[in-house]
Amino acid sequence: MTDLTNFDLSRFTLSEIDKGWSGDKKYHAVDKSDGTSYFLRVSPIQAANNRAALFDWTKQVAALDVPMCRPLEIGVCDDGVCSLYSWIDGVDLRENLADLPLETQYALGVQSGAILRQIHTIPAPIDTEDWAARYNRKIDAKIAAYKDCGMRFDGDNFVLDYLAQNRHLLTGRPQHFQHGDYHDGNMMLESGGGLRIIDFDRYDIGDPWQDFNRIVWSAQTAPRFAAGQIHGYFNGLTPPVEFFRLMALYIAVNTLASLPWAVQFGQDQIDVFLQQNRDVLAWFDDFKSVIPAWYAALS
Repeated sequence: MTDLTNFDLSRFTLSEIDKGWSGDKKYHAVDKSDGTSYFLRVSPIQAANNRAALFDWTKQVAALDVPMCRPLEIGVCDDGVCSLYSWIDGVDLRENLADLPLETQYALGVQSGAILRQIHTIPAPIDTEDWAARYNRKIDAKIAAYKDCGMRFDGDNFVLDYLAQNRHLLTGRPQHFQHGDYHDGNMMLESGGGLRIIDFDRYDIGDPWQDFNRIVWSAQTAPRFAAGQIHGYFNGLTPPVEFFRLMALYIAVNTLASLPWAVQFGQDQIDVFLQQNRDVLAWFDDFKSVIPAWYAALS
């Protein structure tokens, strides 16, 4: 793991970026000596090991020529752990995607799928625990948290039934590096039209197809983008039915987990996820279909 040396924060002029849900501070950092722009993330010192591991993983991703904020430097300052990345000149994709022509939305989705396939070429460490054992524990924990959160959403029985009937799909799944939060909200659009992937903060190791569990956000913004992502990931070939069954399972887990998470942040977030859960149930026809409606419409 990368050693954390002293990081000289005083060499930068900092402008805070108020976005995201993590407890980290994020900045547009400008080098005082030459005016070069960087992206700076400052994390609590307690996160030192996690941030060093994240830095090492993102170096592996960058070595594949994935378009992203490239990791440049990491160290410790008085404020915590400082991670320095290359700066991206562009705009947030989510804030602009719906305004783009439909063919552009689809083309960007295809591009995002090809990038994700590239990210998933990084194998898991040899000593990684079996996926089925690990993820089944996670399902149990998410179900328990949902039942204990004091809220319900209409149609939760369809979600619970689908999980109960499809856990066997987890057996024997390969494991690779995952972005962990792959959707249009963690992408940027450069002025030249290219995508850049950001925020690997929720990276994990596991079934690469689990990285499609957040595609619901993209589908709400631009269904053609979401469908394009699947097409791009499979290089234009028809995905196996096992992919759709597993994607539905991973989305079902997130659907249950959404309310226990949202209750921490108040009614506005609860309403966001209640609407998303209604959308998910509609797309999958109460989980009687494993192919979401927005994909079926374009396939």
